[in-house]
Amino acid sequence: MKLNTNTLRYKTARLLLAGTILLAAAAGCKKDFLQPEPLSFFEPDATFTTQSGLDAAMAICDRHLRAYWTYTSAVDLGRPISTDYMFSDVAVAGKTDDGNIFADIATRLTPTDLPERTSYFWGETYNGVKYANTILTYVDKVEGLSDAVKNEYRGRALFHRSFRYMALCFQFKDVPLITKLLRAPKIDYKSTRREAILEMLTLDMEKAVRWVPNQAQMGLTGMINKGACRQLLIKCYLATGKWDKAIAQADTLINNSGYSLMNANFGSFISPYANVWPVTRNVIWDLHRPENKAIGGNKETILVMINRNETDMGIKLNAIRNWGPMLDNSATTTPDGKQAVRFYAPSNGSYRAQYDYNRALGRGIGVIRPTYYAQKGVWYVNGVNDQGDLRHNTAVGNWVTMESIKYNDPTSANFGQNLRLRNAAGTLLCRDTIRNWFDYPHYKYYIEDPLATQNPNSADHRGGAGDWYLYRLAETYLLRAEAKFYKGDVAGATQDVNAIRRRAQCTQLYTAVSIGDIMSERARELHMEEWRYTELSRVSYSLALSGKPDEQGMVYNVDNLAQNSYWYQRIQRYNDFYNKGKVMVRNRSYTIAPHNINWPIPQNEIDANGGARLRQNPGYSGHNAAEPVWQTWQEAVADEDVF
Repeated sequence: MKLNTNTLRYKTARLLLAGTILLAAAAGCKKDFLQPEPLSFFEPDATFTTQSGLDAAMAICDRHLRAYWTYTSAVDLGRPISTDYMFSDVAVAGKTDDGNIFADIATRLTPTDLPERTSYFWGETYNGVKYANTILTYVDKVEGLSDAVKNEYRGRALFHRSFRYMALCFQFKDVPLITKLLRAPKIDYKSTRREAILEMLTLDMEKAVRWVPNQAQMGLTGMINKGACRQLLIKCYLATGKWDKAIAQADTLINNSGYSLMNANFGSFISPYANVWPVTRNVIWDLHRPENKAIGGNKETILVMINRNETDMGIKLNAIRNWGPMLDNSATTTPDGKQAVRFYAPSNGSYRAQYDYNRALGRGIGVIRPTYYAQKGVWYVNGVNDQGDLRHNTAVGNWVTMESIKYNDPTSANFGQNLRLRNAAGTLLCRDTIRNWFDYPHYKYYIEDPLATQNPNSADHRGGAGDWYLYRLAETYLLRAEAKFYKGDVAGATQDVNAIRRRAQCTQLYTAVSIGDIMSERARELHMEEWRYTELSRVSYSLALSGKPDEQGMVYNVDNLAQNSYWYQRIQRYNDFYNKGKVMVRNRSYTIAPHNINWPIPQNEIDANGGARLRQNPGYSGHNAAEPVWQTWQEAVADEDVF
């Protein structure tokens, strides 16, 4: 099976899409947006009326989809996905040497201050909309293509646009709806009601499911396929209260589309540091090896984002660097005062191969850190810490606890002993427990960087490039469980959640799940795959639509989520940092507010859209509930043609 990894295709795509700068006016169009870049010597009407031009535009759509996980700044920190997790029940900001650490969200997040990557989500997501609209604008102008082939392009473009708008709706709520490329600046956009946008997305994805072929009918892996369209359509149905339709689509994916959960070992077994951190081969480990995600034998993959070392598509995820604890740091010591874990090059006399943790586990710096719930609490089911769960199992090598690592300074009297947080007198042996001391899923974060591995003196083991799941069938089971729960079929929902737990070899199964149990299983199964905050925002909306109570018996109102939502209640209950008043970092307390369920519309976008005002979200300066918005998506689309 061919992979969607053609380097020339992506280089060409970057050049061709530069030409769209002259045409593609995004929300808040500014004068400098119309200035051609040095590479903008293509004539879009010529470029995108060829099939190669469409392919280039589609390639950019695919590449930028992956950017939510792989985008990085010059210092290679702060992945967008990390920012999403800071707004959830499972993680908080952890970079304690940053004077602007994004801890005090309740007061810090404003229309003029969108820290971390919150502003990135607005700009980059609208870029994705622009690229998709490029295809939709030009596909009918390409000669020689059959209607079926044109519809394939349309379907994939609709997926890309719908994926972006689904995110915008549950991050920023009511946003400008842009469905076409414009040939003149437009600076009088109005916001469109979230409900209206969701209605349009649902109709679009119903078309995409009809038009886009199954993966088995395609020659490339990594392009949008029918299964991915069906998965997104399930989420559209959940967001519009169509429980039966969501269940029917999930049934088709699970039973009639050639997919199945991987319940046994498969593919290649990759465990290069067995002398330091041995892994007993197991299905969870195999499932999350980058080398196994795109192979034909992996029947669980619905859509994988190809990301290979030493190719134009190879962007380092640096998963362990961003998400792992800072092991080799002087703030963590042995009981006799030496540094707990150190990097030694093999040429150093203190080097001991069996304690080369930097190479075997990677060099984390704790940009974000998990909550106690993510490390410990979520793994309790029926009041029992499920020792069999392969996703939380240190014995097989999948999960790392600090106490499972050993002191590796041979000059210490504690050399070779397991790390401990306190000495015999109860004194902390770690001066920075936020950044340096937490447990994590090795099977998810470990992605080998061959270049660092080949250099025996390298201390820079940040992790390499690796294929990453966008959608897999395990999530389909959990989406179906969610739909069944809303419909009142608790037994069916429980069966779906337990299917995921059985695959993980859990000893504890549910007898009757709540929405909380479903979301906890998502936290276990889909860590750093799902957008945790964005999904919680969506689920909060869907739960309110259903009228069903949460695990605490609370019922919510879709018109009042900025004052009280399931998202906020989960954070209050499960996140041990926010609003607890226990931790100060750089004179900042960890805080979050109910209105933060939606992020503020960036003020610079409001100002640039001078012909009308975008509606600001409740709880932020400039909010005016009377600000007019488009009530239907048809009105918003019609307005795009008015100048």
